Amino acid sequence: MQAVPSEFLAIDRRERANRPFFDLDLRPPEVRTCDFDGVVISFDPERAMVEAARCVHCPDPAPCMLACPAHNDIPSAMWLIEQGQFEEAANLYHSTSSLPEICGRVCPHEALCQGSCVLNKHHQPVQTGELEAFAVDHQRRTNGYAIPLGSPTGKKVAIIGAGPAGLACAEQLVRKGHEVTIFESKPAPGGLLVYGIPNFKLPKDVWMEKWEEFERAGVKFVPNTYIGKDRTIDGLFEEGFEAVFIGVGSEIDAKMEDTPGTDLPGVYEATDFLIRGNVEGELLPENMRKPLELGRRVVVIGGGDTASDCLRTALRLGAEEVTCLYRRTEKEMPGGKKDRTMARDEGAKYRFLTQPVKFIAGPDGKLAAVECIEMKLGEPDAKGRRRPVPVEGSNFSVAADTAILALGYWPDPILGKTTPNLEVHDWGLITADKKTGSTSRPGVFSGGDCVTGPDLVVTAMVGGRKAAASIDEYLRNK
Repeated sequence: MQAVPSEFLAIDRRERANRPFFDLDLRPPEVRTCDFDGVVISFDPERAMVEAARCVHCPDPAPCMLACPAHNDIPSAMWLIEQGQFEEAANLYHSTSSLPEICGRVCPHEALCQGSCVLNKHHQPVQTGELEAFAVDHQRRTNGYAIPLGSPTGKKVAIIGAGPAGLACAEQLVRKGHEVTIFESKPAPGGLLVYGIPNFKLPKDVWMEKWEEFERAGVKFVPNTYIGKDRTIDGLFEEGFEAVFIGVGSEIDAKMEDTPGTDLPGVYEATDFLIRGNVEGELLPENMRKPLELGRRVVVIGGGDTASDCLRTALRLGAEEVTCLYRRTEKEMPGGKKDRTMARDEGAKYRFLTQPVKFIAGPDGKLAAVECIEMKLGEPDAKGRRRPVPVEGSNFSVAADTAILALGYWPDPILGKTTPNLEVHDWGLITADKKTGSTSRPGVFSGGDCVTGPDLVVTAMVGGRKAAASIDEYLRNK
C-alpha cells in the first residue's frame, strides 16, 4: 500500500466514517428508458474528492483490496483522489488493471470491493467503482493515456478472442515489447464489452476510446476470423507466431432441452437478443442483421445479470409488459441486486417459483403464451442452493409475444476438437493452470471464461494478465 502522510494517521477514523453519504445520481427511470445512454451520472472532481474522503484507510491489507480480483490499491487511490491527484490515482489503477474504465463501470462492486468496505457495518460504503471510473476518465480527458511499450523483442504472439481476457493479455504483452495480433470471430474488437453488455451499462464510446489505446500501442486486429473454422491453432504457429493465448470466453447459450416450442418465432436466445438490440448495424455479424421483432408482452427466463440486461433492453425497445420468470426465489438469484433494482425502477416485473414447460403458438404460428408450472424449494443442491421442485397440477399460462432465454452459457468446443493434444473438460472448457494459464500444449496459454466458465469481466481480465506473464517468460526462455 502506498504510504499515507503521517499527519493523516492522527485523524479520527470515526470522523471520516460519519461524513455525509450521497448516493449515486441516476437519470430518472422515465427518461433513461427512452434511450440506451448511460444511467449513472458521473462524478465531477469536487464530488469525487468528497466521496473519496469518506475512506477510513483500514490497516494494510485493506478488505476492499483483498476483495478486488485485481487487488487494486484502493485505499491509496482514495487518498490520491481526495487530494485532487487524479492523474496519480489513474496511474495506480492502470498498474494493476488493464481495463479500469471498464471494471469501474461493470464490476458488481457491491459483491467485491464496495461490499467489503468496513463502513458497511454501520454506514454506507465508499463508492469505489464510480471513483475508479472517474479517475481514469479524468486522466483521458485531460492528459490522455498511452500504454507504456517495452523494447521490441521480435517475438510474435497470437491472441484468440478480443474480449476482456485477450485484451488484458495483449496489453501486458506489448508492455514487454512483444508483437501482438488479436483474432476475433466478430466484426469488432471487445467481445463481451461490445456484444454482451448493453450500452446503458457500458457506453460504446467508452470502449472505443479504450480500443484506440490498443491501436496506438500497435496491437493488430483481425476481424471475422473464427479460429477452429477459418484457421487453426497449429496454422497460427506455422504462420510464425511463437505463442498463442486462447481467450474466447464462454458464449454458447444454454438450451431449454426437451421444452416444446423453443423454435417458435418470437423465442430468442439472450445473446442474439442483446446483440441485435444493443449493437449498431455496421458492427453486427451478417447473420444478426435482421431487425428484432419485439412484441408488446415480453418474458425473460433466467435469474442472472444477463436476464436483467434483457429485461432492461426490452423496455428500451418499447415493450409494454416485461416480466422475469425464475424458478427459485429472489434470494437464490445469481445476478446482482443493483441491476434488479434498476430493472424494477424501469418497470420490469418478477414472477418467482415459476418454471416454463412449453411455448405455445397462436393462430399466426408465432409465440402467444408460455405454459408454466409452480415450483417449491426442496433440499440444497451441490452449490448450496435449494432445488426447485415442481408442484403437480399447478400449470398455468402467461401471455407473451416474445420470450428471451437467459439461462447461462456453455463453452465453444471447437478449439478442443481442432487442436491436437489440447486438453479440455466439461463440454469444452480448456484445462489450464490457474496461476500461469499454461495448457497441455507447449506455447499455448488460456484464461478467462473459456477456462473458468461464465464469470466476471475482472476475473477474465486477471486471467489474461497472469497468462501474459507466463507467455513473456516462455518467449524469453525459448
